Amino acid sequence: MSTIHEKRTAGRRLLTVSLLLLAAGVAGCADRNMTTGSISRSTSGKPVEQMSTNELQGAANALGAAFARDPKNKATAMRYAAVLQMNGRSDQALAVMRKLAIGYPKDRDVLAAYGKALASAGQLEPALDAVRRAQTPEYPDWKLVSAEAAILDQLGQSAEARNLYRRALDLKPDEPSILSNLGMSYVLEGDLRTAETYLRSAAEKPGADSRVRQNLALVVGLQGRFDEAEQIARQELSPEQAQANVAYLRSMLSQQNAWSQLKKADKQEAKVN
Repeated sequence: MSTIHEKRTAGRRLLTVSLLLLAAGVAGCADRNMTTGSISRSTSGKPVEQMSTNELQGAANALGAAFARDPKNKATAMRYAAVLQMNGRSDQALAVMRKLAIGYPKDRDVLAAYGKALASAGQLEPALDAVRRAQTPEYPDWKLVSAEAAILDQLGQSAEARNLYRRALDLKPDEPSILSNLGMSYVLEGDLRTAETYLRSAAEKPGADSRVRQNLALVVGLQGRFDEAEQIARQELSPEQAQANVAYLRSMLSQQNAWSQLKKADKQEAKVN
């Protein structure tokens, strides 16, 4: 029989998956031009996160051909893996990065990208190992610290994850991507008000990208403030796309009860302890 802790852990993982799927749907149900983080530019020079579905497919074909000609080319392989991930082909992206990591076993950029590919494919423990191997303690990279924290969040280790996010902020003060990740950490705990505070702060910082603002729109929508969420989304999307995304969010929220399940498990665990 499963313990309450095991049920709570399973609930958190279900919630994590639900939120990731929800975020993907809100960002991409109308068009596939939203960012999912810092992703390399395509062969055309246009950021991958700004590409439409057709542009992503064209980039995948072009980069796939280039990769086949020269699979050891680091830049080509990493761009190809990024495009594959944006196309939802996580397993293929992981295969590309695994092959590249064999050829560049000590390259920080490669190991970091490999770790992200592993995480995208759901292989969290190996992803954590790859990201940690990429880190250099005497010269810590804030991006790797933040990436490690994000993986720990998915593993349910929120306290340790938040300590790392704050360490990353010490290395890179006011960095919007770190503040955004920290906000999403609180989303996974169901603390939407705290999440919104961090995400609003992130959205106000110079250099905040589309991902940050769409995360804010998501958290506002999760609190039932759909008109406000749509207004935020319109900064990145057309009115029609923003409206479609909020409609999708309403539909998802009406069908899932992960929040209530998680709160119930928390209360049960508190009584046991």
